[in-house]
Amino acid sequence: MAATAFTLTLLLGAAVVGAALAFRGGELLVEAADSLGAYYGLPPVVQGAVVAAVGSSFPELASTVIASVRYGAFEIGVGAVVGSAVFNILIIPAISTLAGGGSLASNRDLVFKEAQFYLLSIAVVFLTFTLAVVYDGTAVGDPLTGEITPGIAMFPLLLYGLYIFIQYHDTLEHRLASPFGVDPDAVNVEREWARLVVSLVVIVVSAELLVRAAVGFGDAFGTSTFLWGLTVVAAGTSLPDTFVSVVAARRGNADVSLANVLGSNIFALLVVLPVGVLAAGRATISLGAVVPMMGFLVVASVAFFAVLRTEMRLTRREAYLLVGTYLAFLAWLTAESLGLSSFIV
Repeated sequence: MAATAFTLTLLLGAAVVGAALAFRGGELLVEAADSLGAYYGLPPVVQGAVVAAVGSSFPELASTVIASVRYGAFEIGVGAVVGSAVFNILIIPAISTLAGGGSLASNRDLVFKEAQFYLLSIAVVFLTFTLAVVYDGTAVGDPLTGEITPGIAMFPLLLYGLYIFIQYHDTLEHRLASPFGVDPDAVNVEREWARLVVSLVVIVVSAELLVRAAVGFGDAFGTSTFLWGLTVVAAGTSLPDTFVSVVAARRGNADVSLANVLGSNIFALLVVLPVGVLAAGRATISLGAVVPMMGFLVVASVAFFAVLRTEMRLTRREAYLLVGTYLAFLAWLTAESLGLSSFIV
């Protein structure tokens, strides 16, 4: 029992340290990337939809690649991406609303254009998983399991390319100031590149610790590593996204705060998962585990857009509603881990 308690303590410590490093590494990466984007005169679409999204989503990317290549556990990456997407769409807007004084304004472009593409991203990822099962089933006696091949993984990547293409042409003639107010003339290029490299190293270390903790907890409790990816890895890798959105909200830039949430989720769904597959060569996926989580992600997304559409702003009461929805999500995962429910198979 002592050895078990000691092991669990080590795993918990790895998860806490990994989450702290993910937050600090993501913070450094986003700040350095924003400074370099301002210095090189990148258009807003590249800074927002690419630079900020990649920066704040790099922990998910690192975790998925490490889980797939080092541990052969692609399901941890899937859990991290889906769990992080649920966290991002429910908790980050709620925290940003409360940090922004109890109100977070939006606009029609964000609610309609970004929302539609985000929901399309969810549909394409689910289609990718389904194609893997239909055309490359691997488990005898289990019609819900298949393998995602590099060819199938290219579909989400192509859609992300379309997303960047659309965003670029929508904003081609609108070069705005950096979301964080960076003065290009005050940027020390060598220092910012050095910070960028250091941040990447820190994030890779954090991803290794988080994935190792998820694998360890799964072995210790005899539960699916997918569930631990949904919780431990997802929460830890979502900290950089939280930082970006909360800072933007506190500075009165609600559009950037909400756009970062949607852009990060789109990047995670359409880029992080396919890159994990490409890094590993191919990856096994089980619709029995993925479909319930994707279903909850759809429910969470619909709830978010519904409250966001009312008067084009989030209020304090709606923020608490989103938090309550996330607590229900955690309660469901707890019930699954304790065997009280069996939607995830």
